[in-house]
Amino acid sequence: MPQWVQTNTDEKYGVVVYNFIADQDETKCELSLDVGDIVYIIEECEGWYRGYCTKNKALKGIFPKSFIQLKEATVELNGFPIGFHPHVSIGITRRNDQEQVTPKESPVVKEVTSVLREWGIIWRELFIQQKMKMFEDIRQMMFEMIDKRRQILSGTLPVDDMKELKQFVTSKIDYGNRLLDLDLVVRDQDGGVQNPKQLSTLEIYDEHVRATQRIRHEYQETMGSELHMNKKKTLASQSSSIFVFIKNFVCNVGDDTDILISLYDAKLGQFFSEFYIVKWSRKVRNIDDLYNLKCLYTDLGANDLKREKAYLVCQIVRIGIMETKDGDHGRKRTQGLRRPFGVAALDITEVMNGNTEVDEDKQFFVPFLQSSGEEFLETLIKRYISSPKDFNHKGQGLWISLKMLQGDFKQVIKEYPHLVNEKTAIARKMGFPEVIMPGKVRNDIYITLIQGEFEKGSKKTYKNVQVTMEVCTRDGRVLEDVLYPGAGDPATSVYKSVVYYQIKCPKWFETVKVSLPIDVLDNGLHIRFTFKHRSSTESKDKQEKIFALSFMKLMTDIGTTVTNDTHDILIYKVDSHFSLNKPQTYLDLPSSKQELEIRKQEGDKKYMSGSRTNLHSGGLTLSTKEGFQISTVVCSTKLTQNVDLLGLLKWRVDKGDLQKKLELLMQADGNEIVKFLQDTLDALFSILNENHESEKYDFLVFDALVFIIGVVNERKFQQFRPVLDTYITNHFSAALAYNKLMMVLKYYLDNANEHQVQDSLFRALRSLEHIFKFIIRSRQLHVTMYGETQGKQAFESSIRQLFHSINGVMTYDLDTTLRCQGAALKYVPSVIPVTMQMFNPKELASYLRDFIESMSKDRLVKQKLMFMDELVLSDLFAKPECRGIILCTIAQQLKGLIIEQIELQHSGQVLGNILHRLWSNNVGPIHSDISELMKILLRTIIQSVVFMDKESPIVGQFVACMMSLLRQMNEHHYKEYIKTFLTKTDLMDFLMEILMVFRDLILRNVFPPDWVVMIMQQNSIFLGAMKHFSKLLCETFIREEEFEFQLWNNFFHLSVAFVTQDQLQLEHFSSVKRGKILEIYGDMRRQVGFEIIRSMWYYLGKHKIKFIPEMVGPFLEVTLIPEVELRKAIIPIFCDMMQCEFNIRKDFREFETAVISQLDVLIEGGSGDEKYKHLFYTIVGDFCRKHQFLHQEGIRFVELISKLMDRLLDYRATLHDENKENKMSCTVNLLNFYKDIERQEMYVRYLYKLADLHLDCDNFTEAGFTLLLHADKLKWSDRKLLGQFAKFPHVHTERELREALYYNVMEYFDSGKMWEKAIALCKKLVDQCEKETFNYQQLSAILVRQASYYDNILQKPRLTPEYFKVYYIGLNFPPFLRNKEFIFRGKEYERLADFVARLQQQFPNAQLMNKTTPPDADLKMNKGQILQIVPVQPMRETKSEFRGKMICDQILSYYEVNEVQRFTYSRPFHKGQKDKENEFATMWIERTYYVTNYELPGILRWFEVISQNTEEISPLRNAIETMEEENKKLKRVITQHQANSNLPINPLSLQLNGVIDAAVMGGPAMYERAFCTEQYISQHPEDTVLITRLKDLFAEQIPLLELGLQVHSQKMPENLKKLQEKMDKIFSERKQSVEQKYGKKIIEDLPSSDKLRRQQLISGVSGNSRPTSVWSTSSNSSGDTPSSRNSIISMSDQLSISSGKGGTPQKEKSSTPGKNAKRNSRADVHVDDSKVNNHTNSNYRESGPEPIILEEKLQSRRPRRKEKTQSRALRPKTMHVINQLNEKPPLLPPKQAYADYTNLPDNGMVPQKDPGPIPSPVTKDKPPPPLPVKAAYSPPVHRKDTKS
Repeated sequence: MPQWVQTNTDEKYGVVVYNFIADQDETKCELSLDVGDIVYIIEECEGWYRGYCTKNKALKGIFPKSFIQLKEATVELNGFPIGFHPHVSIGITRRNDQEQVTPKESPVVKEVTSVLREWGIIWRELFIQQKMKMFEDIRQMMFEMIDKRRQILSGTLPVDDMKELKQFVTSKIDYGNRLLDLDLVVRDQDGGVQNPKQLSTLEIYDEHVRATQRIRHEYQETMGSELHMNKKKTLASQSSSIFVFIKNFVCNVGDDTDILISLYDAKLGQFFSEFYIVKWSRKVRNIDDLYNLKCLYTDLGANDLKREKAYLVCQIVRIGIMETKDGDHGRKRTQGLRRPFGVAALDITEVMNGNTEVDEDKQFFVPFLQSSGEEFLETLIKRYISSPKDFNHKGQGLWISLKMLQGDFKQVIKEYPHLVNEKTAIARKMGFPEVIMPGKVRNDIYITLIQGEFEKGSKKTYKNVQVTMEVCTRDGRVLEDVLYPGAGDPATSVYKSVVYYQIKCPKWFETVKVSLPIDVLDNGLHIRFTFKHRSSTESKDKQEKIFALSFMKLMTDIGTTVTNDTHDILIYKVDSHFSLNKPQTYLDLPSSKQELEIRKQEGDKKYMSGSRTNLHSGGLTLSTKEGFQISTVVCSTKLTQNVDLLGLLKWRVDKGDLQKKLELLMQADGNEIVKFLQDTLDALFSILNENHESEKYDFLVFDALVFIIGVVNERKFQQFRPVLDTYITNHFSAALAYNKLMMVLKYYLDNANEHQVQDSLFRALRSLEHIFKFIIRSRQLHVTMYGETQGKQAFESSIRQLFHSINGVMTYDLDTTLRCQGAALKYVPSVIPVTMQMFNPKELASYLRDFIESMSKDRLVKQKLMFMDELVLSDLFAKPECRGIILCTIAQQLKGLIIEQIELQHSGQVLGNILHRLWSNNVGPIHSDISELMKILLRTIIQSVVFMDKESPIVGQFVACMMSLLRQMNEHHYKEYIKTFLTKTDLMDFLMEILMVFRDLILRNVFPPDWVVMIMQQNSIFLGAMKHFSKLLCETFIREEEFEFQLWNNFFHLSVAFVTQDQLQLEHFSSVKRGKILEIYGDMRRQVGFEIIRSMWYYLGKHKIKFIPEMVGPFLEVTLIPEVELRKAIIPIFCDMMQCEFNIRKDFREFETAVISQLDVLIEGGSGDEKYKHLFYTIVGDFCRKHQFLHQEGIRFVELISKLMDRLLDYRATLHDENKENKMSCTVNLLNFYKDIERQEMYVRYLYKLADLHLDCDNFTEAGFTLLLHADKLKWSDRKLLGQFAKFPHVHTERELREALYYNVMEYFDSGKMWEKAIALCKKLVDQCEKETFNYQQLSAILVRQASYYDNILQKPRLTPEYFKVYYIGLNFPPFLRNKEFIFRGKEYERLADFVARLQQQFPNAQLMNKTTPPDADLKMNKGQILQIVPVQPMRETKSEFRGKMICDQILSYYEVNEVQRFTYSRPFHKGQKDKENEFATMWIERTYYVTNYELPGILRWFEVISQNTEEISPLRNAIETMEEENKKLKRVITQHQANSNLPINPLSLQLNGVIDAAVMGGPAMYERAFCTEQYISQHPEDTVLITRLKDLFAEQIPLLELGLQVHSQKMPENLKKLQEKMDKIFSERKQSVEQKYGKKIIEDLPSSDKLRRQQLISGVSGNSRPTSVWSTSSNSSGDTPSSRNSIISMSDQLSISSGKGGTPQKEKSSTPGKNAKRNSRADVHVDDSKVNNHTNSNYRESGPEPIILEEKLQSRRPRRKEKTQSRALRPKTMHVINQLNEKPPLLPPKQAYADYTNLPDNGMVPQKDPGPIPSPVTKDKPPPPLPVKAAYSPPVHRKDTKS
């Protein structure tokens, strides 16, 4: 059998590449894995691994090998690599050995992987929350990082690209974290994550500040777009380069070609770099050369990169014959001519600006534009750029790639060796770079041939001019190899221009670099231009000679170079007598038009006449009609164009007027000075050393030196600072200069108060750093030359005197010296590093300390702080012996400023830098320094934090300083600091201060929430300090006489605040973040819980009672943290509290009260869980069971808390649930709990919460009942209230509060149309006003309100709600719903389908049970959610006061659906075989009675069913109930029409037709066939009484129908005449049949006409504007009507949710035997009489004749809201009582009211079998919603209601 073996080091770490679903069989021990999971592998066996996933390291299992991609990892055993463990042999492990596996990936890759996992979870949530903008942004960044991660892992990137890529990735991570509000990452300069343990606190703070600013800037700049890191890097660099790689050149030239590539400024229209020349041969090229066509354009500065339009321009010059169309090349044509062919250009502006990042692998195609005719290349370039797409390149062009590189040439070679090598051509910028380092000698002049103008001469056409350029000396010698046409082309002695064919004014724009040797520079050096006509045929071309000559001298007579300008050069015609070997013939002639004009102005007679004969010499004759134009750019570190500077540089040659030269130097342009910096400085120090007239020249040289240093220090030339430093270090050689420099400087310092010296002193102080560098370097050179001892004492003495003089400057209080003092404070720190090289550091520290103390306290405070800051950052501060001298002075200065709140920002910065430097490893021992700072500044810092505004931007700096100081204090420091307090009062004050600061900073953190590293650092430091303070409290403040309750109390509250802060709740963090925190800091909550809270509590001893019950809540908050070990440590404290209070007070009532009240607040706030409840129950319960005296009460307490937590947890689970009904249920559970345990204040609190919930849902009735519970708890007394109610701020006594609540409740009842309840409250208030307060004014107002409620009952319609039974089946429901039944009161217009939809929305995962039978036990135990929803009917309670009285339907309708607690549900079924002919014969009814625990409506819209009972109704009893209800309906309708003649006739027509012509269900005829046969009577002798009752009902129906037909015939319109005739005919047959079988009956219980009219008159007089009878139809929906039961009976066992077509026995469609009419709502089968209340008889007659249209009104689906509006609009006007009184009485005299109770038995129904303890149900029906009436049938007449 294969065995499991331990994996080797190559198989320890892997990534899941396929999803693996573990087998449910636990014996197989398989581990489910998802793609991307990280697994650690322990063992292997055949094709399986055993290990664990990082998501849950505690769960181990097996998984297939093929699902895992192994990764390289480092394996360590107990911290040592495998194989190197000092005590363990290879391959042998012990049980306690800890194996640590670390993947071999770069930190950036690890971070990217971790970030992608974290972002992936949030990304999914963004999609769920439909935040699509951020979803897309994060998606784009995630995919981009995946791609970058792959590139990093490939390992193929060069070093520079890898570095840039890592920085890009980390910037993306930080930016994404900012978007997602994740933690800020502290990074180093390379983007790596820093370890906070290795950084000082101030360094962590500063890194956070910098990172926040950087990310905020990027966030604002990009707003989701690409981060332009390279742009910033490019613009910030001093020097940049562009790397260009020619990949290919495709062009049909036919000859060899020169490709000239250069950088071009399109806005200025000029080239700004040298040309890179590619020699492209028409023959096959060497393949190696093809892959080395590279060029680096260097020396580009920031201004170059900001050019508005920059192009890479390629000029193609063909080298061959004059014209390619000349035919066969074998003919003798002139070869080797440089002819223009075309251009190409690429816009690189975005690349140079950094807006577009390009890689060297990306190729650009640059289309080629060929010249047409003799078009100049310069013109062609402009045309190309202006319209680059307006030509057909035919696929001809160049393929190039390019890349921006940072740094100068040396740096580029070092960082990009794969791009730049020895074969790469270097093209420099045409001008100086921004920085010229010393030693870099350059002597170049760029000559650009611009254009010329030439006459035809003796030729018929214009010449084909070729310009030849040479550099010649005075004697005519041509300098060899000094002309450079471009990079990539070797130097030459002669340069020949492009030839344009027969052009009068050719334009060349060709630039050649002239690189001059230094030794040939004189005023005879010149450039000679010769002009020659080039013929297209070789024979003629050989005969051509030069026809003209021009020249330009490079040096002037005074030694300056030619100026950077455009020059108009004179052209001299050449004759046969001229010889090029004799330059003297033309050097004395003027070379340019400018020079010619100057000579004319000087009066030279040779040029005055202007005659042509006067302008010739040696065969040269000036041509006045021809001209030649060139431009020059001088780039020379040896040649200058400044006369004054040249005079100084050559001071040895001409020593005359040296003073003036020095003075003129200080007026020279800075640009020239920085170019010749080294030569100028050499000249100055030569004058200083060699000139013995010290008083005359020393000050001038010193001032000139200061001027040069000042120029270099200007922002414009700041890049030359390294040049100056390099000169001092490597090129400066004046070994004796230091004495004179110090002498002059000391003189200025000693005379600082002299006005004439102050300007010179100020400039010298600004240059102090480099002056000292010159002094110290000069001394070093002196030591090197003469030894250290020579002149040492004199030098040190001079240094001392110099610093003494500097300190003396600071003692002045004059305003005139402020400027110099400020300069001294700013620039003196810069001399510290260099001075330390040759001067004793301790002495220097003493002078600097005196320097600080020399100034007045309030003078230049900010500058003084900046000086101290620089001093702290200097190398001097790193030396312990020097630091000890200056630290105390700086600390004292800071203390005074902090106390006086002066310059706090800079003070905090200085203090932070001090603490940061002390953290460094290179500063030596710091114990004494920390002690000094602690004694001087600790309490000052603490107090400043206490009083500082927490929103202040500087508070973070001071908190960081406090943290840093505490972090560096060890136990000895704490003890030493405690000893500084002389009394315990002072010590206690300090402890109170620091504890208050700690707690305040924890509760209101001054750092942003994403500064997690900083916050964790703060917690770690506070924890260390708290440990020290806890020992101090236990040692010093525990004895009885020394015990300080407030101090201990503050400490406990601090500990609780520390443990409960959000930043330490590790359970809420991601696994990665949690792991990092635990790795660095551990779980600090445990440390506080175990080492501080627990130990200090038990250390209190007899003082514990002082903290009960105050500390119950805080400790309870600690135990509610979901950390098991912490809970186990703190919960026993509660046992100790119980015992402590019991021992002293003989009970623990205060403890119990505190626990209950605090649990309510804490659990609602989100703390606590089921595990805590069980743990609390276990620990405290076990303690109480074992305790001798606490057994009984303790167990009761534990049980009570357990129940409370159950309810609180249920309540909390609903807080953020959209289902407010669940929240209401839980609220009721809680308030009932608090009511049972008599916690009045908690009970009232939840009452108001429940009321607010109801109001949010517009449940006004329920809100009123809820507040009424509080009102009924109050007494009618004037006792003052203990507290003030926010809702009723004006009340002060119980009476006032109760009255206010009553008024509030009445308003809610009014809104909910519960006027009966509001009237009851009015009566209570009336009773108080009449008998107690005698406030008749209030009484009057109450009675008016009461009267309005009575009016509302009679006048305003009230919709009848439906009731539903809901059974929550399954274990997945909340505990308060699980497997329980509830009766719900529906909302207005809410039918069964609407109610079901609402519940399905609340429980979207629930299934609907399609059966109405009770669920079995298995169904109840299922883990899903099942809903069983059925409609139920309320059972109206009989009111004794209504018996024997005629009651208005508006009054009765209220009690049919309100104040009900019993409900019924009827389910039809068939016993035995179903009778297909007559289903009524076998249809039984299963009727279930439900009782709720409270009446509805109440404080909820639903209540739980507490009991239920079921009975079966026989088919015969069902028939009797149905007939009774039909007769009652007929009686009501007839009575209504008798009482009010204005009622519409439609309901009466519908009712009569439904009974007389019952075609659908068969009606009474079906009952006769089923139960009135001889066969049935003989088979069921026990039903004789019931059969007799059924027959009586048949007989009683006949006179009712007869009366109804009589009333109908009197009121019917003409269009109903046919219906009347039909009904009369059918009724006649029916009457005859019934009277023959069952006898004749008369109506005895109808009310008389007078009684009816009197009731009507009362209704009208009372203000009822609508007839009473209208709302009598509403009473048809009462719960005891058979029609309502029929609607239920007719439902099948399959509960249908969708609305179907309803039917009643009155409808023709419903009367067919064997068909069950399905419906969802009782109201769907009734006609709403209110729809036609306003229709007069005349209007009715105008409608169509077909009465069948009534059936349209029986459709079940109607737009409810619209109906409501219509029903209100159709209110009738005030009834005309007089007309009604004059009506004729009906034929049958009425006897009883249309809704009375006189004939009902006690239970209100036919005697039947006793159903058990539940009274017989009285079902009810419900009025339908108002239905729209068709306009064609009965158009509504809208009338305004009028008040009677």
